[in-house]
Amino acid sequence: MSTTRQESMPFAVRLFLGYAIVILVVIGLSLRFVVDQAISAPVSPIGVVVMALLAYTIFTTTLVYQRKEASRGLAIGLASLTVPGVPLAWFTFANGPLGIVLAVVVAILAFGLLRGLTAPSTRAWLNEP
Repeated sequence: MSTTRQESMPFAVRLFLGYAIVILVVIGLSLRFVVDQAISAPVSPIGVVVMALLAYTIFTTTLVYQRKEASRGLAIGLASLTVPGVPLAWFTFANGPLGIVLAVVVAILAFGLLRGLTAPSTRAWLNEP
């Protein structure tokens, strides 16, 4: 059975990979805080969350690079983390215009990721079983 293979990576996949790299950078920068907490308590809630997010991001990114069909659902799940980021950005910087700008940027990112990852071009590109 011959299937057509789309060679160029869709913009939504590129956007997702950039988003995943940003998540990995933020986790890398926050590891000092997590390690400091691990000194006082071997298992901390924030440590568990950070390690789970790290594993999920690495696993999903690896599947996207391999163009696996299963990566689409995992990528949509990771992209859904942008949705609570909108009110978080809004209320964190509520005393100035920075909150509005950040909330709009995160909302655009959320819309772009979720809309793009559900597009037919992304489904066609992530076609490996």
